[in-house]
Parts: sequence; C-alpha cells; structure tokens
Amino acid sequence: MNPTVELATPAWRDVSLDPATRADALIAAMTLREKTAQLVGVWVGASDEGGEVAPHQHEMEEPPDLDELLPNGLGQLTRPFGTVPVDAAVGALSLARSQQRIVAANRFGIPAIAHEECLAGFAAWGATAYPVPLSWGATFNPELVRTMATAIGTDMRAVGVHQGLAPVLDVVRDARWGRVEETIGEDPYLVGTIATAYVQGLESAGIVATLKHFAGYSASRAGRNLAPVSMGVRERADVILPPFEMALREGRPRSVMHAYTDTDGIPSAADQELLTGLLRDTWGFDGTVVADYFGIAFLKLLHGVAGSWDEAAGLALASGVDVELPTVKTFGQPLLDAVEVGTVPEELIDRALRRILIQKAQLGLLDPDWNPVPQALSGAELAVPEALRGSVDLDPPANRELARELAEQAVVLLRNDGTLPLGRPRRIALIGPNADTPTAVLGCYSFPVHVGSQHPEVPTGIALPTLRETLAAEFPDAEIFSAPGATVDGDSTAGFAEAVAAARVADVVVLALGDRAGLFGRGTSGEGCDAESIQLPGVQQQLLDALLDAGTPVVLVMLAGRPYALGRADTEAAAIVQSFFPGEAGTEAIAGVLSGRVNPSGRLPVSVPRHKGVQPSTYLAARLAQDSDVSSTSTSAAYGFGHGLGYTEFEWSALDVSVAETGTDGSFRIAFEVRNTGERSGCEVVQFYLHDPVASVVQPMQRLVGYRRLPLETGEVCRVLLELPADLASFTGRAGRRIVEPGELELRISASSTDHRITVPLRLTGPVREVDHTRRLHPVVTVECR
Repeated sequence: MNPTVELATPAWRDVSLDPATRADALIAAMTLREKTAQLVGVWVGASDEGGEVAPHQHEMEEPPDLDELLPNGLGQLTRPFGTVPVDAAVGALSLARSQQRIVAANRFGIPAIAHEECLAGFAAWGATAYPVPLSWGATFNPELVRTMATAIGTDMRAVGVHQGLAPVLDVVRDARWGRVEETIGEDPYLVGTIATAYVQGLESAGIVATLKHFAGYSASRAGRNLAPVSMGVRERADVILPPFEMALREGRPRSVMHAYTDTDGIPSAADQELLTGLLRDTWGFDGTVVADYFGIAFLKLLHGVAGSWDEAAGLALASGVDVELPTVKTFGQPLLDAVEVGTVPEELIDRALRRILIQKAQLGLLDPDWNPVPQALSGAELAVPEALRGSVDLDPPANRELARELAEQAVVLLRNDGTLPLGRPRRIALIGPNADTPTAVLGCYSFPVHVGSQHPEVPTGIALPTLRETLAAEFPDAEIFSAPGATVDGDSTAGFAEAVAAARVADVVVLALGDRAGLFGRGTSGEGCDAESIQLPGVQQQLLDALLDAGTPVVLVMLAGRPYALGRADTEAAAIVQSFFPGEAGTEAIAGVLSGRVNPSGRLPVSVPRHKGVQPSTYLAARLAQDSDVSSTSTSAAYGFGHGLGYTEFEWSALDVSVAETGTDGSFRIAFEVRNTGERSGCEVVQFYLHDPVASVVQPMQRLVGYRRLPLETGEVCRVLLELPADLASFTGRAGRRIVEPGELELRISASSTDHRITVPLRLTGPVREVDHTRRLHPVVTVECR
C-alpha cells in the first residue's frame, strides 16, 4: 500500500505569508508571456443570458481571441456590467462563469480583477444614479459623500466587482471644459476633502478606489478635451496636486489613473518624474497605476512621443504605468517584442507585475478557497439563469433615500426676491427643455446616458421622475401648464409664443433650462462636449429673456453640468435655483426647495460667471486676474464660489481671538458664534479663507483652507472654535519647495468667497520654514451648540 503523498501548498497560495512574499513566489514561477498577461485588461460585456462575458467591439481595436489569450492569464476584465444593459443577478452569474473560465484556462488559476465606472453611482443597469460629483461638492458634506461611496462600493462588491474608476480629483480651471460635471469644484481644498471621503467609503466596502486623472487634465488650454496643458510648476504644485496628496494620505486608495494630457510637452503616461518620482518615491504610493482608456496607445497616436507600439509600451512602463486599460494593445505582443530585442528590461515588467499580484493577494484572488460566486448570488440556484432575473436590487429604498438626501443638500439657491418658497400657487407655467425630460438629472457617466442611450429599446431600469411629475405631486392643487419653448441646443424659436402665452396666464413661471449630458459632441455637457463660451446652449437665453419680458415672476431652475452666465436673470429673475445633474431623486429635491419643504443648504462648488465670454472665472486667482483698469474685460462672478441662500437667517458674532500671532511652526486660535435668528431650522456653511497680502511669489487673492456645515434649529447658537495651523499658509516658493513665510495674513470667516462676515488680521513670525507632503492639511474645528 502506497503512503499518501501530500502536495505542498505553493507559497503564493499560502495565506499565512504576506502579499509581497506571495507575489514574489508567483513571479518566480511565471513565463514572460504569463507575466505580461497580468498587465492588461480585456473590454467585455456581461451576457444577459448568464453566459460568459464576450469581448467588446470598439473603434480602437479588434476584439482579442479569448481562446488564445486566456491560457496565459488575464489581469483585468473591463466593465462587464457597464458595457451593455444586463440584469444585475444575471450579469453577476455571467461574470462568475467568466472568472471560472479564466481560472481554469491559466496554469496558476489566477482570476481577473473586474473594474467598473462609479462616477455618480455604480454604472450598471438598474443601479442607483446619484448626483454627479459637482453636486457632491455643492453639499460641502464629506460625511454624506462617504456614506454614499460606501453604498456604491457595497453594491459593486456584492456582484463581483473589485475596482472602481473614481473619484475624479481634477480642479476646475476653465468652465468651458466638458468634464466639469465630473469634478468636485474649482477649489483644491474642497476637492480634496470630498474626494478623500469618497475614497474612504469605497475602500471601506472592499473596492479599490482609483484616483483620476493624474495630473492636470482639467487645466487644458481653452477648456478643450485632451488639449495641451501649459501651467507652471507652482500652479501644478499648489492647485492641481493637493487633492491627490490629501486623498493618498487620508483615503489610502489602491490605484491611480494617469491623465490623458501632456504638460509642457510631457504626456502624463510617459512622465516618470510624476508617476514614479513624485507619486511613489516622495509620496510613498505602493498601489497600481492604471492607464486611462487607450492612454498608452495615445503616446503614439496623439502625442507623437513614440514611433511604434512597443516604444509606447516601454515609455509607459518605465514611467510607472502598471496596467493597460481598457484592453490589450501595447502591453501584449509589442511589449514582448521589446523585451526580446532588449529595449525594455524584464525587470520593469516584474516591477509592475509585483504591484498587481500584491493587490490580487490583498483582494483574496490568490487564496486557495477563492470562490467566483459573489455575495449577491450566495445560496442561489445558478443552473437556471432566468430564475435569477430580478433577484438583485441595485436601487433599493435605502439607496434612493440617500440619493434624495444628497440631492437636497446639493441644490443651491442663487437668488430669491421673496418669491420662494412658492406657497400655494393656483397656476404654474412649467416651461423649458428640461421640464419634462427624465434624463435631465443625469450626467454623462450615468448608465442610462452613457450606455442606455445606445439601447433605446431597453427601459432605463430606475425611476426618473420628471420635474413636471414632481411638481404635480408637490403642488396637487395647482394647475400646471407645460410648454418646452425650445430644445436644449436647437436654434428654433417656434415654441416661444406658446411658452409666453402660458406664462401670461400663470401665477409663476418655473423655467427649467440647462444641459443634455452626452459624450463627444452628443450632448452639451460631458466628456468631449466642450463649450466655446459659457452662454446657455441653443436659444435658451432668448427663451429666458422672452419670459422675463412676459411680466410673470420667473423662477429659473438650472439642471446643468457646468455653470452658465445667466444674463438678465441675475437681476430680473424672481429666483434662481441651481442644480448640477442631481441624480434620480433630483427633481423631487428641486420641487421640495420650490415649495419650501426643503430649506436649501447647497453652496456653489464653482463660480457662476457674470459674462459668457470670459474664462477662466475661478475665484482662485491672483490680483491681476481680478477686474482692474488695465483690462476692458471683466472676470467677476455673478455668484461666487461658496455662495448659497436659504429660507432662514443667521447672525455671526462674539469673535474671540486668543492667538493672533504665532511662529511659522505654530497655530492660530479663534472663536466666534453663529446663531439661527430666523423662523425655521436651517444650515449655515461656515468657510475659512486665507489672504496673503505680501508673499515672495504671486498668490491667489484668497483660498479656502477649511469649512464646516452647521445645522441649526430656530434660536440655536453654536460656538465655533478654530485652530489654524501655520502649515495651511504654505505655498511653493521660488526654489520650487513648499514654504511657510513670516508676515501678515488675513483670515476671512465667510459665508462665501464674496461674503466675508468676520475678518481677522494674523501674523506669522520666525524664520522661513520648509514643509513637505507630511504637513498639516486641515484646521481643527470644534463646535459647541446650545
């Protein structure tokens, strides 16, 4: 009788070992082709019949042959849920079966990482469509954004997804850029705090968060998508990079995506100083750097810094890009050829592979008991896919409630002459191209717009009540006349007469204007939908003017992806309600603001320009970028960053400055009170701005260094105690290093960038002090209410 032979567990399967040791053991056993297979993704689409995923056809490349590819393994599966409409449960089964095939095909049994877009919710059919990131910024509420991100990540993880391509940390520099809707705002501190909260939420749910776009994408010339970036080192260091610093330190994301753009002639995908020198060597990032879709190929096709696919692969790999997305192109045979002829050392492949395998070990994908069946299908009968259909709900009531809360806190009341709240109007004229359009609340990366628009025969999968429907529910006793007046971007004025006639017989006009989200020119906002000016698209401004002339009070409601110059409405509209693609519950939130059921508390994350043709109009600008006698054009905002009104009043008082002078390594201490003196509960957003009147390099006139939402009941008073570290006054000096200089400062305790309630002179003493990425990033804000 032969004794039983126990096979030793390979080191890379041994869960008692650390992920790095397991990765090293696996690398040592792999062939070169098996190594490069882990560095690529394949763009797929889940089967709505529950079968395996199929390669996605797109214009950049013919789909790969999976039978040829999979025996060597596979690094990532690109967007199995976000490519075509598929029922969540059936899609999860399709993904699980695909993972089984991948594992069975390669000799090490390594599954792929599945990634998805999650810019405004899980980009899958039937999943909750939350407000876009610009609305996250409008909430000034990181805690709520963290809760949302946890919910998004939980839904993704439940169906077998591992990585989310969010958040976007680009700081708005020019509102003409089509992707403004995907950003959080025009201030790096706001972007950093909100994005960090999103990262924390996503990662807490077990999803790999991906910071993008690293770095400078939003600073392209004239706001044109992928246009060159020509900013200097100080703008990059003090405006573009701080949100990434904060998110990396405090959010601990496990992935970063390079930007498409080139800065001063160096494409981000080929910027070794950025992707390795700064990101890894200085900041200590140890996760994966993934390519923005086709970004490595663009080194040859668009940037012209590579003459061949293998040269593009070598440039990106040497710079620090680890994973080619969305599908195999340059990191496939071209990279193998480059290694064979000696132009790319195999050690660079091993470097990237080690990061990828460590991440797979952390995700449990190398564990011996790994199971491809996700949590959502646990215990289900998998043999009959049709029986699973409808069993996984990606838009449950708790999600919709969260989407509603976010939308309500994101609505910004820009102007109000007392018309709002409306009370009980008898006749409402509801006019405008976004008045009765279900998708008017969605951004370009929401599933119904991004994918669903290509499948008009498929239902949206979620409830998207129009503004007409929610107004009818909010004002059940009112007679509502509806007329579109015009389309979003058309040039016909034929509908003006009907709209004006409806206005003249109404008590109030609710005018719903704004954008239509889309991709690459198929919308007025979204990726590749850049604007020549910040004038309302089409003939919407003319429609607005015609209704202002009709004599009935006009409440302008904006459903948009960027701020627009609103012309006469700034002084003549009865009220202006601004929302930035507020998601599936957005029209309910707007209706609540109009009726007064919701007391608006949103604040502008971007300035609303006064003039349509002057950009950039960000508040974060130096003295010579402000209005002056040396230029005949004006960059002034109609409504500045941080602005927002409500239906109650607040009094700011009782300033107490205990430390107004400190060393360049110290902290200031200030206290003050905010009281709700109005007749209803509300929320004030206290904002802290620093002004540095004299510095060794030109500084913006002011910049946000902290904020706090203060919900207050009628008569309630809160004492706010602020400890402001000198580190927050730091900037990049002449030598390119971040410093804190002695001298005079001014703290502006404000309701917005244009509404300073308390001004406190401060003074820093002592020597110039050099600081780095470990400096203090936040003030300490303590609130005591009574």
